[in-house]
Amino acid sequence: MLTLENVRWNLPDGEELLKGITFSVQPGKLTVITGPNGGGKTSLAKLIAGLETPSSGRILLDGEDITGWDITKRAQNGIAFAFQQPVCFKGLSVQDLLETAAGSELGEDRLCQLLEYVGLCAQEYCRRPMDEKLSGGERKRIEIATVLARNARYLIFDEPEAGIDLWSFSSLIETFRDLKENQKHALLIISHQERILEIADDIIVIADGKIRSEGSAETVFPELFSDEKRTICPIGKGV
Repeated sequence: MLTLENVRWNLPDGEELLKGITFSVQPGKLTVITGPNGGGKTSLAKLIAGLETPSSGRILLDGEDITGWDITKRAQNGIAFAFQQPVCFKGLSVQDLLETAAGSELGEDRLCQLLEYVGLCAQEYCRRPMDEKLSGGERKRIEIATVLARNARYLIFDEPEAGIDLWSFSSLIETFRDLKENQKHALLIISHQERILEIADDIIVIADGKIRSEGSAETVFPELFSDEKRTICPIGKGV
């Protein structure tokens, strides 16, 4: 189980952005964090991944305090993170990147499987270089494939729908369903998308650096569509 205990985080100017966040995620569950822009959702994901360090509070992995671990050590211990805006890796092919993420050479079947998960054809993309010739949407899908290649226990996705076309997004939804159902992975997804919220087990609404609402999707999801809640947490319907 991955647990945050009273996590707080300050911006460089001293402003407190996250104000005492506590929740847990566990394998076999899909948890969606949603809420208005600027509420601290992406910063929270970076804290879990090890890109930032909390000002106070603790992050626990299966009961062990990992608050001081960097992103490399967290990745080695089963936490994988997909950026909202993917980075470019010049000099590497798509296959190189997937094999680097997996930590070993990948057979054709596995390469095809990973790229098909995100709506790409392995024959067309495996040898392509990871450079500016790839569109933003293509880079986004490839990065999601690298997260899946790591076979980590805890998968964190920051707005995975960004830059992805409708067909690929539908395929990604099915991937999230499959990952949840195999009971080996805990998925933590930051999203406003209704279709992602619909498949969540639990939903956490963060606004102004605090948890405004949390619970099962059956309980929280209908609240997001009330007139009062929609002013707090706008929901995106389409991709």
